[in-house]
Amino acid sequence: MEQEKNDGINKDTVLPLPIQQNRPALSCGLKIRKMMKTVPPCLGKIRPVVGQCCHQCTPDSLSKKLGQNYSLGFHNLLSVNETQTRYRGWLVRRVCCALFVSGCKVYGSPVSGRLERVCQSHRVKKALTAEHKAPEGGDGHGQLDCLSPFLPLINTCISSGVLRFVCWAMLKMFASVFGSIQVNLNHLSALHRASQEGSLLVYVYVRQSAVDCALIPLVLFYHSLRVPYTVCPLQIKNASLRSILQKVGVVLLPPSAPTEEDAEMDTLYQSVMTALVRELLHEGQAISIGVSERSGLGGQWLARIRQLIKEGSVPDVSLVPVGISYDCVPKTYIQVGLRSIFQWLWCLFCWRPEGSVRIHLAQPFSVKEMCESGRCRVDEWLPLQDLLLPVILNNRAGSAFGQRRVSWLLPSSYYASELQEPSRSERNLSIAIILHLIFSATSCMAVMPTSLMSSLLLYKHRKGVSTSVLCRDVAWLTEELLFRNKDVGFGGSLTEVVHYSLSLLAPHLIIAAAPSKKDPLIVPCPSLAATLHLSYMAKTVTHAFISEAVGACAVSAMLCEVAHSGVSSSVRSDVEGVEVKGDTEFDVVLCQSELTARALQLCHLLPPGFMPPCQSSQSFALDAIDSLVRCGILIQEEVPRDVPICDFWKKQEGPLTWTTSDDPYHSDSDCEEPDLCSYKIRQPSHCPEMLFFLCRMLAGHLRALCWTTMGLDLFEMPLAEAEFVAQIHSHLCDTANKKKQHYDVLRFSFYVEKAPLNVLLEEWQKGGVFLAVSPLFQLSENRQKLHRFISQYLYN
Repeated sequence: MEQEKNDGINKDTVLPLPIQQNRPALSCGLKIRKMMKTVPPCLGKIRPVVGQCCHQCTPDSLSKKLGQNYSLGFHNLLSVNETQTRYRGWLVRRVCCALFVSGCKVYGSPVSGRLERVCQSHRVKKALTAEHKAPEGGDGHGQLDCLSPFLPLINTCISSGVLRFVCWAMLKMFASVFGSIQVNLNHLSALHRASQEGSLLVYVYVRQSAVDCALIPLVLFYHSLRVPYTVCPLQIKNASLRSILQKVGVVLLPPSAPTEEDAEMDTLYQSVMTALVRELLHEGQAISIGVSERSGLGGQWLARIRQLIKEGSVPDVSLVPVGISYDCVPKTYIQVGLRSIFQWLWCLFCWRPEGSVRIHLAQPFSVKEMCESGRCRVDEWLPLQDLLLPVILNNRAGSAFGQRRVSWLLPSSYYASELQEPSRSERNLSIAIILHLIFSATSCMAVMPTSLMSSLLLYKHRKGVSTSVLCRDVAWLTEELLFRNKDVGFGGSLTEVVHYSLSLLAPHLIIAAAPSKKDPLIVPCPSLAATLHLSYMAKTVTHAFISEAVGACAVSAMLCEVAHSGVSSSVRSDVEGVEVKGDTEFDVVLCQSELTARALQLCHLLPPGFMPPCQSSQSFALDAIDSLVRCGILIQEEVPRDVPICDFWKKQEGPLTWTTSDDPYHSDSDCEEPDLCSYKIRQPSHCPEMLFFLCRMLAGHLRALCWTTMGLDLFEMPLAEAEFVAQIHSHLCDTANKKKQHYDVLRFSFYVEKAPLNVLLEEWQKGGVFLAVSPLFQLSENRQKLHRFISQYLYN
């Protein structure tokens, strides 16, 4: 932790003055500002240090401490002035941006002989021979004819003049789109030193927008670091635009492939890209890769790098997770044409700067160290059905211990170009690297003011909240995030932060102010689009509270079972009248083993990226229960020997049973003392509110799983994979509109389709991959059991 000397969190870098001047005020902004004058302006005095290496997987990389100075702060890329050039004067102030760009260092990118080396690659020769596109031992002209669609990709280079012009244009364009682009300077010294030592750097970020591809090269160019070759998953149709991008190191999709998935189905494309990555790393070039947190797309590039290291073609690579946070994520499309570019540029003339961007470059770590140290264990990975199906269908009192295997993140089709398909453990290790980078990049992301406000409005004040209460909760949640070592992308007075975030979220909110009341009421819009936007913005807060959210859902599941079992509970009424306000008291002791089991089972249902692969599910479940003790929801107590403990582990098929502390089966060994640890819910009035706030964070994901499970009988199986995804989207939207529960259902629909509990089976047919319901879940009874298992974690 670094102690700040000012009275706020980084006052000078967030909420830039141009935004406050150009943004139109809210209709009741004056009332909001008046109400917030009574709130203390200080949000905190500590800024956590983020982006350090994993102490378990890469302790050697962490011990290097390349970035020891953690007080460098942030710098705004858009604030270029004459002090950053060698010149001074009135004219310099007018053209300082062009002078600064001309003075930045650009590393050369030779391409001489690259095409020949790629053609001589054994992978490319094997692919050409296998597809009968070139005879074995044929001449070079025949190979070039077969590789003609990929020649522009192979000849991608970085031209010094074009790069300077494009970076200057991006600085001008981004100044019209964003109010500021703040870059954390703490780990830049580590990157400079690693570059001087000759380390091969690969930057990995989580895909959110096409702007991500442009921000990382711009940041590195701005600080005179080597500009990486950027893997771009967009399909650029215009030939002139493709030519310009390929001269600044952008590796595009081939013109014949509409999407990234279609391109990866071509074995020749896989071979050429693996050979291209090998040549780029041999040249000492850096690479920038984006990975999708939902589907894992982009992870195949990391698998290629891992394969090259294993073969010895590349000695080692240093991975750099990059966290990019937006106040408002720019909308982009998969296919980009010249017409869409002109439309976007035309909109810039009428556009006012909206929101800011926060970029965290983490400390680099070694791939070889992570893979060869053996600290990241993948030998205990099991299919999801092996972990949970015995609990769901057979009602076994326990969970299968082990890690969940997520093989769909890296399909075996991505290894079609390899001479020999890697073993399951090698493939799982590549998947572990992908998961670790998704987790690391997401952990580096700062919580922006719009994210914080969205989580409060969506998970705590769904039916509306007054401005004074909202301001108090903003200060509370900010302190909670800083306590959990999560950086926040804002600072200054509470008045500025709340008014700024409400201004950006105004299209998705209803702000009402009665003339007789000075305190405006803020309510999220009831539309599905508004809720999806708020839930998307709130996911960084969910990531910060994921341990508490898992533990809260486990407690909620146990309380529901306690209530259904007839265990006594009472509501203490403090107010007489029709509307009763009170605190719920549960006269029951919750067993630690049962709470941990519920949390462990829920861990297996989480989307990828919420927990690091180097941490076991058992350890994460224990941390989830302990986190509820730390935040004051649960009270840990030692139960006397004569007091029975409510333990659902002992319940088989019959009614609720009880076990006392002298039960020999309650201990792991006959020679050990029985485990008497148990928990009770704290009774203060804020505790249930905090518990329900945490439970709602996972409600969208769990509700999407429930609705999909019960809606499988509505689809005529088998269906093509793309058609099934489209029908799932439509079904979830219709169900959300019908039930008036617009939770974050669409964001998890891809995960629902890709990671089932053996509910769906893949069938390879002539038209591609088709999905069908497995025979086990064609029975309505089994689907209802699955639905009951998932819905137990839903707070109602």
